[in-house]
Amino acid sequence: MRLSMVSNIYRLGLKELKSLWADKVLLVLICWAFTGAIYTAATGASQELRNAPVAVVDEDQSPLSQRIVGAFYPPYFRPPQQATLAELDRGMDSGRYNFTLVIPANFQHDVQAGRTPDIQLNIDATIMSQAFIGATYIKSIALGEVNEYLTGKRDSAATPINLTTRVRFNPNLTGVWFGGVMEVINNVTMLTIILVGAAFIREREHGTIEHLLVMPLTPFEIMMAKIWSNGLAVLLGASFALIVMVQHVLKVPIAGSVLLFLAAAACYLFAAASIGIFLGTLARSMPQLGLLIILCIIPLLLLSGGVTPRESMPAIVRHIMLGAPTTYFVRLAQGILYRGAGFDVVWRDLLAMTVVGTVFFNVALFRFRKAVTQTQG
Repeated sequence: MRLSMVSNIYRLGLKELKSLWADKVLLVLICWAFTGAIYTAATGASQELRNAPVAVVDEDQSPLSQRIVGAFYPPYFRPPQQATLAELDRGMDSGRYNFTLVIPANFQHDVQAGRTPDIQLNIDATIMSQAFIGATYIKSIALGEVNEYLTGKRDSAATPINLTTRVRFNPNLTGVWFGGVMEVINNVTMLTIILVGAAFIREREHGTIEHLLVMPLTPFEIMMAKIWSNGLAVLLGASFALIVMVQHVLKVPIAGSVLLFLAAAACYLFAAASIGIFLGTLARSMPQLGLLIILCIIPLLLLSGGVTPRESMPAIVRHIMLGAPTTYFVRLAQGILYRGAGFDVVWRDLLAMTVVGTVFFNVALFRFRKAVTQTQG
């Protein structure tokens, strides 16, 4: 690469940074994406069972039934509210209770007599993410209290094996650990595509693209300038989010090397920015770009393995997403940040991501050159 080309790319990149600094809306978006959005995504969209409202109809009023009712306590459940059967139905219909428990009369007597009385559990399945977890918790609580009341032990019987569970990488199964880190990963994708695509459309709408074309500049230089300048802004934001928001504000431990993640993110920015430029060559205005970005980003975020494991997706979806750089970036980012993976583990994903990014860059460069030819014609 000639020295003059490097100088052109550097100076054009400085121009892009000045344009970004003058665009206060995009600056606010970047600041929010790597601060408030990280915090709210981690703490506000928890998939865990927390403070679930419970109502109980205790028709037995025995020591055993009171023992079961008293076993529901924060942070998983709110203190149970005593109710009647009529209040129970109204509470479920209005969404005031997520779980309701009906303990029948003579419950303790039947248990002591060796019979198996029924406890009715009603679940509001519209809270699907918590319904199954809550049902399991309530069943475990009820069985544990009955067994401890009868035998002094919470386990009902001896089993032929002892299952020793070891939860790795997130010992307390804290959803904040997952939500905060994944929001950083997702925002790197979203902002890179938005910033680079918007920079290209801004040149076209302001008429400055024609000024660039009459200068001794090549499409390659213009593209590389947009990629490094906007990529630098995203990389600085991601660094701040990981070090300040994730590690210090949310208190999430990062298992691996932050520098290795940022180096991999820099390679990924090359691919994501190429997607942004490609979308910019397709769109003719900022509203059109916004619609294209929505159609592009949502599949990238949902089908890359960050929301659900790729193994649970249909085979055709898994094969199609092998052509998206986001798939490899999410996998290596989770490996580094969650599991402490080193370069020897993630190098294959890094290589595949770079190859796919190079393909996207060349496609975007071809589209850009075609757009330049049409403009000059």
